[in-house]
Amino acid sequence: GRIIEGVFDGENMIGPDGKQYTVPANYASKSKLVEGDILKLTITANGTFVYKQIGPIDRIRVVGKLEQTTNGNFFVTSEGNKWRVLTASVTYYKGQAGDEAVILVPKTGDSKWAAVENVVRKIN
Repeated sequence: GRIIEGVFDGENMIGPDGKQYTVPANYASKSKLVEGDILKLTITANGTFVYKQIGPIDRIRVVGKLEQTTNGNFFVTSEGNKWRVLTASVTYYKGQAGDEAVILVPKTGDSKWAAVENVVRKIN
């Protein structure tokens, strides 16, 4: 097998060689991965990819409004900021546009992506 360490960019892991490695959305959602987290990828002898989070970045919680674009992508907006979130995360929490979302973002620096920690459904 082979071991590669890289940085999570919100959707993929970027290896030291600049290559993108696809991180399964369900793993990223379940593990609440945040842009900047350090991951270890083990590629086994039979070609299986096994990811493990080895260096979580400092993060903060933000409460915002869940929104959806016409092409189906989800965003969370809060205080003039906007982050993309994985559709798998929104689906897992049964979120819909207009719901309140609790997200995790890096404590320092700008990020384009956020991890969904929870969704508070709005009552119709």
